[in-house]
Amino acid sequence: MDHFLPTETKVARAAEFESLKQGSMNMWEYYMEFVCLSKYAIHMLPTMEARVRRFVQGLSPWVINEASIAALNYDMNYGKMVAFAQAIETLKLKNRMERQSSSKARSVGNFGGSSGGSGGRSVFRGASSGPSQSFAQSSMGAQSSGPSQGNMGTHQQGRPDRRFQQ
Repeated sequence: MDHFLPTETKVARAAEFESLKQGSMNMWEYYMEFVCLSKYAIHMLPTMEARVRRFVQGLSPWVINEASIAALNYDMNYGKMVAFAQAIETLKLKNRMERQSSSKARSVGNFGGSSGGSGGRSVFRGASSGPSQSFAQSSMGAQSSGPSQGNMGTHQQGRPDRRFQQ
């Protein structure tokens, strides 16, 4: 059928191949479009390296880095590159789904409230002594150039340090 297409149609499909990008297509859809359109641009793909390079150029931004590195560092033919890109896309989608589900679980957990009356902030409000206050003071010392005597004195007198009030 392709032999009976007008020259203008063939040229248009070759141009479409030149500008082909994965975009919102999944890897399988991009691969199928690449295969269908590549036969109109055989002059662009004289070698296996050229075919791999062109396939990688059209990949989505979140897959292209790994695929480019693999194309440069390993002996990749076209079939291996397609399989590699599919595996990377699947892995990244899986990781994204896991991150989204864990962030949803955290946000639901934050609305659940906390026991202890003050929401876990009592370490910074009161004048209680012990490891929590020592940790807070040493953490603050690490963040700034060091606690001044005036700030430490306010903690010891039972008044909260204004830097920690929320």
